[in-house]
Amino acid sequence: MTERLARAEAAIRDPATPVDVLDRAAFEQQLLYRQLARTPDWEAEVTAALPEPYRAAATANVAARREFRSMHRTLSDALPAWRIVEPPPAEELLAYYQEAEATFGVPWEILAAVNLVETGMGRIRGVSVAGAQGPMQFMPATWAAFGDGGDVNDYHDAIMGAARYLAHNGGGRGEIDNALWNYNHSDRYVRGVKHYASVMAQDPNAYRGYHQWEIVYLSTMGDVWLPVGFESYERVPVAEHLGRNPGHHLGTATT
Repeated sequence: MTERLARAEAAIRDPATPVDVLDRAAFEQQLLYRQLARTPDWEAEVTAALPEPYRAAATANVAARREFRSMHRTLSDALPAWRIVEPPPAEELLAYYQEAEATFGVPWEILAAVNLVETGMGRIRGVSVAGAQGPMQFMPATWAAFGDGGDVNDYHDAIMGAARYLAHNGGGRGEIDNALWNYNHSDRYVRGVKHYASVMAQDPNAYRGYHQWEIVYLSTMGDVWLPVGFESYERVPVAEHLGRNPGHHLGTATT
């Protein structure tokens, strides 16, 4: 596992890596960190054996995954009513994050991490169970107050709206914890987002990997891959979906 993770990290951090290789490396990285997060007995040995530049990132990625996993008290036996779409190119989204940082003072890494956590950089299209919408997952009332008249489903408008809202709650003054807690009332959420942001702050090239991460849905049957092109306008039983798409089943060992 250590060698696989080191190869994936090296490919992600190298700007010369071809897109097809980057895609495979990012998915490998994503799945290995999920596996490490659910098998804590492996973490210390694997992390210690990694090249030094990747150790802090590995620790942060595993910690982030555990924080977000702990937010789910129950798992579903049905897939959500989502469409999975291609996100805008990494460079385009990065320009939006950086514009928002320049305008509102919220670090671009925080905005990228929120976008990753909320919708996989905008891959998920669909209204959440709570009623949140768009690539940055705004509740309608919050968007009405902070969207500045924009389109909640537009990537640029949504990212600027998120920065505006985070700045309103102190994110532009260094009060990141308070800003994130107001975005999602969970200390686990705050810690998880900050873990991902810290990896990008340490090495901005790490963003390239996060941008390529796939949508993996944790169900009662384990991890299920929802690739670009998945589309359902109603909830679908996991067993039914996997019966038609066995290659989407990434494992039943997830806990």
